[in-house]
Amino acid sequence: MNLPPDLLRPGGPSVRSVLAAAIDATGMERIGGEWPHGRHVLGLPAARRACVVLVDGLGHTQLTERSGHFPFLRTMLRDCSLLETVVPSTTAAAITSIGTGLNPGATGMLGYTVREPRSGELLNMIKWDQGLVTPEDWQRRDTLAQRLASPVRFASVGPGRFVGSGLNRAAFRGARDVSAEDLADRVDVTVAELRSGTADVVYLYWGEVDHVGHVSGWGSWEWGEEASRTDRELRRLAAMLPRDTLLVITADHGMVDVAESIDAARVPELVRGVDLISGEPRAMHVHTTEDGVLDRWREHLGDRAWILPRAEALALYPDLDPRFVRAIGDVVVFMRGRTVVVDSRTQTPASMALIGVHGSLTPEEMLVPLMVTVT
Repeated sequence: MNLPPDLLRPGGPSVRSVLAAAIDATGMERIGGEWPHGRHVLGLPAARRACVVLVDGLGHTQLTERSGHFPFLRTMLRDCSLLETVVPSTTAAAITSIGTGLNPGATGMLGYTVREPRSGELLNMIKWDQGLVTPEDWQRRDTLAQRLASPVRFASVGPGRFVGSGLNRAAFRGARDVSAEDLADRVDVTVAELRSGTADVVYLYWGEVDHVGHVSGWGSWEWGEEASRTDRELRRLAAMLPRDTLLVITADHGMVDVAESIDAARVPELVRGVDLISGEPRAMHVHTTEDGVLDRWREHLGDRAWILPRAEALALYPDLDPRFVRAIGDVVVFMRGRTVVVDSRTQTPASMALIGVHGSLTPEEMLVPLMVTVT
């Protein structure tokens, strides 16, 4: 498979190893043999307890190019490692891979939306609000929490709306949910969990960097303000953690700011013969029963996209469960540069207006930092 030179071929150290490696570093007892990715895979040191922080949307490019907003994280950059996120480079896919240690092909988390094969309708992997299928029926593989002998010792810290949410059930079912809204409150809760001995491992999620990036772009002053606030709280977290705690800070994907947006619904060459477009504006699954769609998309988008048929695209989804083959498009599209393809027939005006986006295979979207220290 020959990728364009500006796209990254997956195959290096992956973000899906992070949580499993951190749990392994604490020696927590597990069921069913060794973790799929022990601490040695990422070179993590052993520690009494672990705190894994996921800063949604903080790719390595964003961190380094706007490092002035990260005085604390900047001190960790010298020893920072690079990880690849999963394909597609999007939250639902990456977080479920982090929570299970598995590729999206195994979990079926193949985009922001996927086509549910039985109904042919769009299934939203974040909201799970269509009633088409339950997260447990779609994502049937055990989470890391379910493989722990004492899952109560693993706490997942996030906003209250995540408790019992579809994505949490797909990625972290079996874990003990601890809710806190603001980042400062999440830091306090995390420290309390580890200091009291209630938890041996805490996964702390923060999504505001990603949210501001989507709305305003990662090059904006608004993003810089949120970056600075996040850095201050991470510094405070590191200072307050009990001794012999492994602190791991990473992200689920990076981001690019949109320079060109194409509405497929307004381009006859892109909608002719197409039944449905799933995925997201940077990584699309084009579902069709008509010949010629692949050629028409290639001709219209040219070097703005890397477009391939399903038979070739399958190699990008290792460990693919046969149940999910039809969820992958007959034509698969990964955008290059800073172009997106939206679809006003199925997307809201707000979602089509997003400035910061991700999902494709560019280094800006695929490469995330792995920053590690022991307190």
